[in-house]
Amino acid sequence: MTMGAQLPLLSASPPVRPSALPVLDERASRGASFLEVPVKAILNSPATTGMGFWSLNPYVGCEFGCTYCYARETHKWVMERADGRTGGRADASAVMDPPASIGVEGNGTEEPSADPLVRQSAQSLPASPPARRPALPPWLAFEKQILVKTTAAAVLRRTLFPAKLAGASLVIGTATDPYQPAERRFRLTRSILEALLGWRGLTLGIITKSPLILRDLRILQQLAARHDLSVNISLSSTDAALLRRIEARSPAPHARLRALKGLTDGGINAGLLVAPILPGLTDSREALAALLRAARSAGACYVAGFPLRVGPATRARFLPHLAREFPELAERYARHFNGRDTARREYIDALSARFKALQREYGFSTDSSMSGSRRRYRQASKPAAVPEVVEQWRLL
Repeated sequence: MTMGAQLPLLSASPPVRPSALPVLDERASRGASFLEVPVKAILNSPATTGMGFWSLNPYVGCEFGCTYCYARETHKWVMERADGRTGGRADASAVMDPPASIGVEGNGTEEPSADPLVRQSAQSLPASPPARRPALPPWLAFEKQILVKTTAAAVLRRTLFPAKLAGASLVIGTATDPYQPAERRFRLTRSILEALLGWRGLTLGIITKSPLILRDLRILQQLAARHDLSVNISLSSTDAALLRRIEARSPAPHARLRALKGLTDGGINAGLLVAPILPGLTDSREALAALLRAARSAGACYVAGFPLRVGPATRARFLPHLAREFPELAERYARHFNGRDTARREYIDALSARFKALQREYGFSTDSSMSGSRRRYRQASKPAAVPEVVEQWRLL
């Protein structure tokens, strides 16, 4: 059996056609282009995503280009609409993965609807395209042709009505990182945070891998005085060499942990988001313990995590990458995820038990909600026994 036959992957997608969107900037050294996408709406409601919170993403596409990222299908769909291809909506399971608000015990079986943000972006495209970009395969276009919602803050000011949120959280960065390198140039996330200073009493969350968030520490402190704010620093391993093999352009672990410490030292309710937990790569007790130990040293207010979900975009990008970088795991992934997006229940239960035991050991609340616990470290309790089903993921 060939490696390609181990798992029924998506059919090879045609290259994304040259985009007609206006070019705001180009970075020759990274081979990236930044394309303007005007929008009429910026908020995604729980009703349309199937998740328990509102979401907002200033960018579509991400320079970090993590191989396991689920958001590639959204980018592909927007680009197709920009080129006048009707296509149909993006596959829902690729638009949004299980949110950071669920712990590792969550199985993410609910299939959210297509992101309305994508539809609104497409409806707002300029009628006369001023330029066309080189065709790239969709997985690469996600990393090289970043869509920038230049009017995001202005649209937010016009369309955000706190009563409409009905007490639900508003989370920034659920699909692509709001502090990816493009933010240094475009400052969209900063402008959105500044806009949110105009309200009080919201529940806000931010998810990022980037230490660039410390640039906005003062604004975050002002927001925290007006709202219930949580900042989630995403990190799946303290092993820098391992991360380079699966997310080559993301910030190094020590940089993210330093950002976490800077946030907590600045009085921000910030925690570590262990996401995704990769079977056979980052799910061992030793690997997870290293993360929670580092989180405690950085002053994290909470830790949360969830396991890998293998939706369509992950199958198309991560699984072939896995076969090249970690061929010893490819067959096991193929066998376990054949015909399913999530790990089996017994694995998820065992991983949840392991994670909660480590939370207790390192003095964190086992409440894995996104807002985490505002309590600092408690007296560490005796670790609970953990089923060793997880060890079978060395692998499944």
